[in-house]
Amino acid sequence: MNETLVTVVGNVATEPESQTTGAGVQLTRFRLATATRRYDAERGAWTDGPTSFYTVRAWRSLAAHVKESVGLGQPLLVHGRLRIRDDEKDGRRYLSAEIEAVSVGHDLNRGVARFSRGGASAPTVTERQEGPPAGVEAVAVP
Repeated sequence: MNETLVTVVGNVATEPESQTTGAGVQLTRFRLATATRRYDAERGAWTDGPTSFYTVRAWRSLAAHVKESVGLGQPLLVHGRLRIRDDEKDGRRYLSAEIEAVSVGHDLNRGVARFSRGGASAPTVTERQEGPPAGVEAVAVP
């Protein structure tokens, strides 16, 4: 079966939410907003085109890393499998676009990021910046 792989550049439109499936697999989901930028010669300025929204789903270790690393409004690049869903609700048909992420990263054209390897020996973002709350044991992201 052929898959449609896409790379989308945009901004995080919803706070990433994590859950664990019944099988014990971690899933993190968020919405990504992207708009084309075009130069309007009449106005002599850049303008945004229509905004598209994608639901991004990350699984397993990528899900844990996205939850620890990504926040609302941040610029990202998302690479993954595109799925178009055709749903019906209250007698109306809806189309939605979803990306099953293979890779997620910050857009370094718009900022600076620091990478640290995940794993049992690597501190999480919370541990590095603030330390764990009093009486709480810190856990590294697998």
